Amino acid sequence: MLFVRPGKLTDLDALAHMARTAQPVLHSLPHDRAALEARVALSEDSFRADVDFAGEEFYLFVLEDSTTGKLLGTASIVAAAGYSEPFYAFRNDALIHASRELHVNRKIHALTMSHELTGKSRLAGFYVDPSLRGDAAAHLISRARMMYIAANRRRFTPEVFTLLLGVSDGNGASPFWEAVGRKFFGRDFTDVDIASGGRSRTFIAEVMPAYPLYVPLLPEAAQRVLGEPNETALLAYDIHLEEGFEPDRFVDIFDAGPVLTAQVDRTACVKHGAERTVREAAREQGDVAYMVSTGSGESFRCVLTDLPGETGAAPLAGDVRAALDVKDGDVVRCVPLHRRDDEDLKGDAA
Repeated sequence: MLFVRPGKLTDLDALAHMARTAQPVLHSLPHDRAALEARVALSEDSFRADVDFAGEEFYLFVLEDSTTGKLLGTASIVAAAGYSEPFYAFRNDALIHASRELHVNRKIHALTMSHELTGKSRLAGFYVDPSLRGDAAAHLISRARMMYIAANRRRFTPEVFTLLLGVSDGNGASPFWEAVGRKFFGRDFTDVDIASGGRSRTFIAEVMPAYPLYVPLLPEAAQRVLGEPNETALLAYDIHLEEGFEPDRFVDIFDAGPVLTAQVDRTACVKHGAERTVREAAREQGDVAYMVSTGSGESFRCVLTDLPGETGAAPLAGDVRAALDVKDGDVVRCVPLHRRDDEDLKGDAA
């Protein structure tokens, strides 16, 4: 059975392997082993800490196969993006250029470097082993982060965001980078992307243009990819939309990938979550797929299992109880994996 838990220093070898082999690059997992060890140690400290508001905390989650003990995925939360240095993105503004004499009134889009996302909680570092079939595992490791946020609201900001990989070709070349970034950095996109370490480096402000970039002046290839996800990020894009995220007016400063934002109160894991009491069961019961989580700090666990749709109890089979480390009578948080149309209509009516 697959389950999600906080990452630990004992996972270092497996995480180092992910860092070396993951495509695209995982900024949350540095290639340098010492830096990776420091990142995992920070995560352990963050889960243990008694936190009243979002700060420098970093939360690393792993997807584990309970049968083999193998790690098959990872994802993370940055409590406050750019806590020590600004987090930069391009803001896509609409400017009006008008002349009464010439009868001209045009709306022109322009990209302005912005650090407005600084300080907001960010979902990052999403990766699932390519050997896993279907999209259930991807849903689990990605949305387990929102299950954790829903149960630990004071650790995070009221608004969260994520930044997805933008369009590039088979060689990793980004049309937007070639049109903009290369002119200022004189280096390949991949080199600078790795060096940025998560886009919170001051060199971005030192090198990138300080004045707005008028979109119509960019090559058509660069214009077409503004806010568009890479084909490898389409599943992550859809998962975030189902959770309640929406495209924002920001795009990645390097490859113009989409920035998705959400008010935590309006996400599925908050709106549709409910506490249920664990009941021992010999096998899975019910026909509705649920995310089920328990614990708050280092004890956090999250799984996918089938439950009855309408009941106050959570009948859990033995392997599910073992993965969650719960027993009969314990309380777990349950959220339907997919929202039903009638639930959405009720939410809209409210």
